[in-house]
Amino acid sequence: MNFVSIRIITGDVARLVAFYERVTGLKAAWANDDFAELSTPTATLAIASTRTVPLFAPGSARPAENHSVITEFLVDDVDAVHKNLTGYVTDFVTEPTTMPWGNRSLLLRDPDGNLINFFTPPTEAP
Repeated sequence: MNFVSIRIITGDVARLVAFYERVTGLKAAWANDDFAELSTPTATLAIASTRTVPLFAPGSARPAENHSVITEFLVDDVDAVHKNLTGYVTDFVTEPTTMPWGNRSLLLRDPDGNLINFFTPPTEAP
């Protein structure tokens, strides 16, 4: 088994895709107006419209209600990411902080309120 993606359901795909393109520097691949993906070498972030939910199970997912998942991105320099996003991101949860386990982390929220953690480990092995 391979973990390959996480999907965010949103009421505004274009807004959320634009946000993730800006904060990650990745370009989204659009399947249609209801679905886009941002791919890295190790995983994919899928962003889908609420209109796709009934295809799986009606009412099974609701946008902007995540209070338990943090999407994480490994970056070379958390402080540089913070500097680059200051003035663009409106909801930084924490400034760059060194965690007790050594990672330097930056926690923020996307426009739907989902948590994102950019982190840099103290060594090259995450």
